[in-house]
Amino acid sequence: EIIAYYAERSAHKQEAAPLPAEVEERLQRRIIDGDKLGLDADLAEALQKHTPLDIINNILLEGMRVVGELFGSGQMQLPFVLQSAETMKAAVKYLEPHMERLEGMAKGTMVLATVKGDVHDIGKNLVDIILTNNGYQVINLGIKVPVEKMIHAAEQHGADVIGMSGLLVKSTLIMKENLEVLNERGITVPVILGGAALTRAYVEEDLAAIYRGALAYGKDAFAGLHFMREICEGEAPASSSSPARRKRGPGRRNGEENPQAHAVPEAEVVTPGWQPVAIPAAPFLGTRVVRDIPLTTVFQYLNKIALFRGQWQVRRGKMAVPEYERLVQEKFEPLLADLQQRCLAGRMLVPEVIYGYFLCNSRGNDVIIYDDKGEREIERFTFPRQTQGNRHCLADFFAPADSGKRDVIGMMIVTVGQAASEISRRLFEGDKYSDYLYFHGLSVESAEALAEYWHKQMRAELGLAAEDAGEIRDLFRQSYRGARFSFGYPACPNLEDQARLFRLLDPGRIGISLTEEFQLVPEQSTSAIIVHHPAARYFNV
Repeated sequence: EIIAYYAERSAHKQEAAPLPAEVEERLQRRIIDGDKLGLDADLAEALQKHTPLDIINNILLEGMRVVGELFGSGQMQLPFVLQSAETMKAAVKYLEPHMERLEGMAKGTMVLATVKGDVHDIGKNLVDIILTNNGYQVINLGIKVPVEKMIHAAEQHGADVIGMSGLLVKSTLIMKENLEVLNERGITVPVILGGAALTRAYVEEDLAAIYRGALAYGKDAFAGLHFMREICEGEAPASSSSPARRKRGPGRRNGEENPQAHAVPEAEVVTPGWQPVAIPAAPFLGTRVVRDIPLTTVFQYLNKIALFRGQWQVRRGKMAVPEYERLVQEKFEPLLADLQQRCLAGRMLVPEVIYGYFLCNSRGNDVIIYDDKGEREIERFTFPRQTQGNRHCLADFFAPADSGKRDVIGMMIVTVGQAASEISRRLFEGDKYSDYLYFHGLSVESAEALAEYWHKQMRAELGLAAEDAGEIRDLFRQSYRGARFSFGYPACPNLEDQARLFRLLDPGRIGISLTEEFQLVPEQSTSAIIVHHPAARYFNV
């Protein structure tokens, strides 16, 4: 069994065994190993026996099928899958001049897009890579794509499937609206939805009750491949992408109670309120721009676990812990060190910060921002409160307006620069798939590292540094006083508040803009409000 043969060494991509004598087996081995050295010579030999289309469909795609099986069973890491895809792409490019025409050779077509207002494209592009290198045509429309553009592309190209991607919670609502528009137009093209904020239950129960066509949940890039095979080739459904059946009505899971059923009347709600605490003195009021931040310093605050497991998707799977740790140490730590050196040499990441301190008070669920004299309201944030449990609200961490004290709030927006997005785009468009994954992941986590570092600087300016943990890795577990809250996350989910933050900080001075759906551009940026109160901890509303 070819799967079993490759399973043992695919997790590590160890040194390849001697190549088989038969050219067909050699080509499959090269695809599975992601080995481009000697590829052209093997393809030239294969052309003496097979047509280009036969080589693609019967030899190369069989290799990609094995890659998919290994990935699906947890026996191949995503970076190695992308190396295989690079080899597949190179093989097809070599064969193209030998084919009379390419039109019609695709097994099916997907129109693929990140939904309106969403700037995140790594997940979408991974789907593109996997589908394209498994014989399908992908019409990749890019980011921030309105549904009208998807519909036009689907009609123009005769799409078999529409794929929608998005990272944030707001994007899941846009997907719902898009499905409703498709219904209104009488369009029933099969749709697959993917993104970090989606759940299988939300897609297969809530959204499937809305859409009249087949609908699937894409938990990873290969789910899109399975769905395309189901739709275009009649393959048996895969558990990760089987079309959802319409069930019940929208908005409720099996066994889930109505959250309003036991809601406490507003008049009876007891909130935690502000716990009096010494208010630190702000080092200045207003905003400052910080440039020339050493990238070497930022890298010290890099969360490698988030990078390796989250961004690069290096998963332990069936490996024993020591085996996984050895893989990371021998393969990915050196790769990271090399990539960091290239970033340092080439100004590929340029850290910049805009931050400030403002006088403030709370009133109910509101945080009121004052001018430098503490006399005039210049902005106001309204935060949601938990409806059950501790009834937490961010406003509880600031002195009330009737306390007779002015509190202080910090704010910041950080970025590692527009060049990071441009470099990521060029790597993807140049078919440098694994390099794309590595660099994009590092750039995103570097922005997070910069936020971690600058939050530490702000705690020092507020005189709170003595309460910091001694080790940087402990800072990732919030081992310090206060907290850093970003809009779009559980405690402050309203992305619209980014506009208020922008009015206060004016981050255009460091090249950051806001989309119509209130997301930061470039993608490798992050924003936050800084709360100094020692009781501030993360919570869900």
